[in-house]
Amino acid sequence: MLAYDPVPFDPAPIPFDKLSLDERLLSGIRDLGWAETRPVQSGVIPLAISSDDVIACAETGTGKTAAFLVPILQRFLNEPSPQPLRTRALVLAPTRELAVQIEDQVQGLTYHTTVSSIAVFGGVPMEAQERALRAGVDIVVATPGRLMDHMRHESTDFSGLEVLVLDEADRMLDMGFWPDVQRILSALPISRQTLLFSATMPAEVLKLTQEFLRGPKYIQVGRRGGPAQTISHAVQTMASGEKTQWLARWLRDEAMGPVLIFCRTKIGAERLAQRLSTMGIRAASLHADRTQQQRMAAVEGFRTGTYPVLVATDVAARGLDIDGIAHVVNYEVPDTPEAYVHRVGRTGRAESTGSALTLVAPEELRALRALEKAVGVQLQ
Repeated sequence: MLAYDPVPFDPAPIPFDKLSLDERLLSGIRDLGWAETRPVQSGVIPLAISSDDVIACAETGTGKTAAFLVPILQRFLNEPSPQPLRTRALVLAPTRELAVQIEDQVQGLTYHTTVSSIAVFGGVPMEAQERALRAGVDIVVATPGRLMDHMRHESTDFSGLEVLVLDEADRMLDMGFWPDVQRILSALPISRQTLLFSATMPAEVLKLTQEFLRGPKYIQVGRRGGPAQTISHAVQTMASGEKTQWLARWLRDEAMGPVLIFCRTKIGAERLAQRLSTMGIRAASLHADRTQQQRMAAVEGFRTGTYPVLVATDVAARGLDIDGIAHVVNYEVPDTPEAYVHRVGRTGRAESTGSALTLVAPEELRALRALEKAVGVQLQ
């Protein structure tokens, strides 16, 4: 097994206008209000522009999307699209929410260019996606399951693929997408650049580096496998049956700003959201049993403040990227250290501060102590 032991990387920011980027791309960057790079971008962008394969391990909310989109777009603007148009870059993401967010950022960065893109994900009809894929687009942002559907219908053409991005590779592994990911990779050109991003680095992801990456360069931003330093951590101990009432009082009297609550099960998330709503707290639920329209409405309602509280499961909230989440609450102690890191990573993003609160029943104290040891954070 290939060892993964990169030196933590925390460079000074670089002004985007010092990176020798195409002026059309710089115009999109300025429109988005970006002036200088964040650490993961400082590390990845120069390597990716030089066509190196890259593995970047960084906490959630550190600017990884721009770290791969900027070099991809710079490359495409330097080299005109082939005719007929074929897909030149494929970005694989674990959830439809993350795919949509990546596509939104593509649209912002390419506003002053002719680069085309599409987000491909499940929960919506395939026909419009299929027409766009057959017509040809420069960048495809896709979830593995829906992309496999299109590949079975032979509506994709990756013969001209130049760049592959695996975003949140550890989440795709956890969600059971790895067999689909491996099938997709086996159908792509061997000669390509591959960029892999992950908040944690499990052994299965390291195995991928041996199978599909060529002499990758490693970037480790922040402490490996731990939550961001901008997050404060706290616990509240109580009987399981008291959690909902305590939480409702805390939401009314103490919580300041948007609150994202994680539950272990879909039923638990739905019931908690309903109970909070009956107590006069505007809450929406986000889990895999909700339709795509319901999920999008919940996320947008949370983003705009219509619902100041969002109750979610891990699967539904993976890839959720919403600025300004003030608090993350674990309604139960998470099952794994990785789940804790990813959950609390929804707050304290973009170098802002945030808080993580875990509600702990007496029977969960042993699991809490094991979690503290694994994550390396004292939860008090």
